[in-house]
Amino acid sequence: MKAFVVEKYGKDGARAAEVPEPTVGDRDVLVRVSASSINPLDKMVRDGEFKQLLKYKPPFTLGHDVAGVVTRVGPAVHGFEVGDEVYARPRDLRIGGFAEFIAIDMDDVAPKPASLTLQEAAAVPLVALAAWQVLVDRADVKPGQKVLVHAGAGGLGSTVIQLAKHLGATVATTANTRSEELVRSLGADVVVDYTKEDFSKVLSGYDLVLDSLGGANLEKSLTVLKPGGLAISVVGPPDAGFAKQLGAPSFIAAVMSFLSRKVRKQAKALGVRYQFLFMEANGSQLRELGALYDSGKLRPVIDSTFPFDRTLEAMAHVEQGRTKAGKVVVSMVPGND
Repeated sequence: MKAFVVEKYGKDGARAAEVPEPTVGDRDVLVRVSASSINPLDKMVRDGEFKQLLKYKPPFTLGHDVAGVVTRVGPAVHGFEVGDEVYARPRDLRIGGFAEFIAIDMDDVAPKPASLTLQEAAAVPLVALAAWQVLVDRADVKPGQKVLVHAGAGGLGSTVIQLAKHLGATVATTANTRSEELVRSLGADVVVDYTKEDFSKVLSGYDLVLDSLGGANLEKSLTVLKPGGLAISVVGPPDAGFAKQLGAPSFIAAVMSFLSRKVRKQAKALGVRYQFLFMEANGSQLRELGALYDSGKLRPVIDSTFPFDRTLEAMAHVEQGRTKAGKVVVSMVPGND
């Protein structure tokens, strides 16, 4: 089958290749991929940014989002049958959405939301799971709380705005001038145009900030939190909790703690908290999220769709910052361009 694999770590390390179809384990669902989508995590894994923790062995197939049709199930699989339309964010070390087929553990798979096409569903899993794990699992957002989402027009930001509004929060976001109408339509109550204003000068008293930019943006984000507030970053620096999540040895946890010492010290001085989030695969959460898409509480935002043969171009489109809003989808269906 055709796939896009990482042959070696680095910017030029991915290429198209012919690889064997996946082996189907007892608990696996074999999916014929209809579509996938591009995430910043694809670049990070391709470049080896987590190679000390996520020990992929090149060549390996890239791609963290999948939507498609079940073609085979392992003998221990229950709840899925051949012909089912499904979507998933396969677990780490078993990614591979940029391929014609992928074998996924049944615990990571969920029925595709009925209201979405397979191409729309492919834009959902990673960002929706990250949004859920930030807002529900980590922050336990309650009605009336204040949430700041950076880069609200992006794939993650656009999802977090919608889910935070569903949970009853007052939502602020940063966006550029051309994206203001979009983020307001998604539910943003306050929009700070980052091309004209410094969010840290106009916002205060927030319960939660989700940072996807890092660096100075993260440091400024700490200052808009109320005492006891929480800043969560999906780009780092990683903390000891990340090492624990991956089951890494204690010395790795110490390294992660060292990497995040500066921002944690700044947070402590301000009376607030900092955490790093590396989202996890979770089919049961995708089922809950699917119901929210089907009820109209959530909708995917899609920037553009590339044919499968142009997967590397789609990745470059995202890396070069050419995305205007939402996700870039890669489709197996001819005619999507």
